[in-house]
Amino acid sequence: MQPDLRKQLKVYNTLSRKKELFQAINPPFVGMYVCGPTVYGDAHLGHARPAITFDVIFRYFKHQDYKVRYVRNITDVGHLVGDADEGEDKIAKKAKLEQIEPMEVVQHYTDRYHRDMAALNVLPPSIEPRATGHIIEQIEMIEKIIESGYAYESNGSVYFDVVKYNEDKEYGALSGRNIDEMLEGTRNLDGVSDKKNQVDFALWKKAEPEHIMRWNSPWSDGFPGWHLECSAMSRKYLGDHFDIHGGGMDLKFPHHEAEIAQSHACNHVEPAKYWLHNNLITINGQKMGKSLGNFITLEELFEGKHELLEEAYSPMTIRFFILQAQYRSTLDFSNDALKAARKGYRKVMNGLRLAKSLEYKADDSIEVNEKQAKNIESIVNSIYRGMNDDFNTAVAMAGIFNLLKKINAVHSGNIPAAQLGEQAFNDMISNYITFIEDVLGLKEETPDHFFQALDYIIQDYSAAKEVRDYNKVDAIRAKLKDMGVVVKDTKTGVEWAYDEA
Repeated sequence: MQPDLRKQLKVYNTLSRKKELFQAINPPFVGMYVCGPTVYGDAHLGHARPAITFDVIFRYFKHQDYKVRYVRNITDVGHLVGDADEGEDKIAKKAKLEQIEPMEVVQHYTDRYHRDMAALNVLPPSIEPRATGHIIEQIEMIEKIIESGYAYESNGSVYFDVVKYNEDKEYGALSGRNIDEMLEGTRNLDGVSDKKNQVDFALWKKAEPEHIMRWNSPWSDGFPGWHLECSAMSRKYLGDHFDIHGGGMDLKFPHHEAEIAQSHACNHVEPAKYWLHNNLITINGQKMGKSLGNFITLEELFEGKHELLEEAYSPMTIRFFILQAQYRSTLDFSNDALKAARKGYRKVMNGLRLAKSLEYKADDSIEVNEKQAKNIESIVNSIYRGMNDDFNTAVAMAGIFNLLKKINAVHSGNIPAAQLGEQAFNDMISNYITFIEDVLGLKEETPDHFFQALDYIIQDYSAAKEVRDYNKVDAIRAKLKDMGVVVKDTKTGVEWAYDEA
């Protein structure tokens, strides 16, 4: 790797609408906050994209020797049906339907979310705070915002005064919304609401008598607004001003826009230096989401139990599917796309097995081919350039497949290892393994007992070949094919690989 590549990382900042050179506020430390799930249902394919996207970003920063504090929250109160300031809390609504406590809903779906994230090989964040665990911090923040003059109390609820804020600081800078157009597009309240303006949003809501989740506050028994929790928790664990705030593109407005306004009003500083947003996963061009009813849960994907699925797809197939596109590009679900991802994943895993088995063998009769050695260096640099170009995993993956071609050539003997030279050979192997496992987070899904069974089957295959029992040979080949494995007869013996078909 070129020594200056670490200094060339550029990220697309949604706030400035351009790629910027990443410069940590307090190197080598990096603070990153990402909006996590509202836990009232199972995680779906749409949830997998931000989880995997920011997992790779987390991994890449660590690979570059940054010390990362990654905070991803759990929303367990305040997220109302329709994402606005009216209606039932999504978790409380689920609790009523199930006739259980809201925290039972939270615990159940948090556990299932963690299970699915582990299956996808998503690393746990450094801190995973819950909104209900930070009510005090949220109340304190509201008090500071009121003191600054940007919030008002009305009938026990507290609202952020967007119009007043916009007089001093632009509201809509992140999303590109114009406040005059927002005001024109809303109906006249005519005294039917506690808000001064329809664009104002809740910092604290007075709980109606039937509302289950409520806390004491200076204004009423109630609950915090959805937007406030992230501002309070990012401030607590990362400070008033931190490096990265991330999340899905659908959170830009109103959630992240509100976060910026709240944090400015409280802390008088931009909360995050860089705002990163992953694009959405779509089905037939339409956003996948619970509210639209067109989602496929991760469990359904893993088990193949959904009417849109032709078969089951493994967690690593899903991860590969998401990584093959740059995180800001759209990604449309289809069975064909997932099958192609599975093929690519198996190719990469076959390469990983070979990379871990190859050893450098010096040969004084073979001269080092400098062109070949330089080519390895060039390919490795292309992987870094891809990752440094706003974490472009699609470009990085192309470089990884180019390394895979070299690994296959060395394994087959078409390129003797000695022709590369020891340094280039080691760079090829170490970078392939490191990027696959540590940065992209891909791994073999095969359990140990599979390998044990496979060893016996391969022994049977070799014995049948030895006595020319070709009927048995064909039967074993067919059995292995059903197991997703192909066998190859080579000069050095029998080898197997994952079936890439």
